[in-house]
Amino acid sequence: MKILLICSAGMSTSLLVTKMNKAAAERGVEIEILAHGIAASKRFLDQVDIVLLGPQVRFLKDEMVKATSVPVQVINMMAYGRMDGARVLEDALKELGQA
Repeated sequence: MKILLICSAGMSTSLLVTKMNKAAAERGVEIEILAHGIAASKRFLDQVDIVLLGPQVRFLKDEMVKATSVPVQVINMMAYGRMDGARVLEDALKELGQA
């Protein structure tokens, strides 16, 4: 599974990516997570299974839904604030019908 995380500049998600990878390893789920800012993210839309938007860029949801055929989900604000990688991963898996 391949996940694209989009945030304002692509930097605030690095800790979240680390925690999501740890949670995936604990669950035995193979994932690849790409984390990019708004500008760089568009070139990866056709290479992923799901797009996750940081709460600070939730205004992009309609644009991203139109730009890709994969699910687009805004990350839960509490989970993002707590850098709860397990919760963010669980939400993504549910969206993909794999939880």
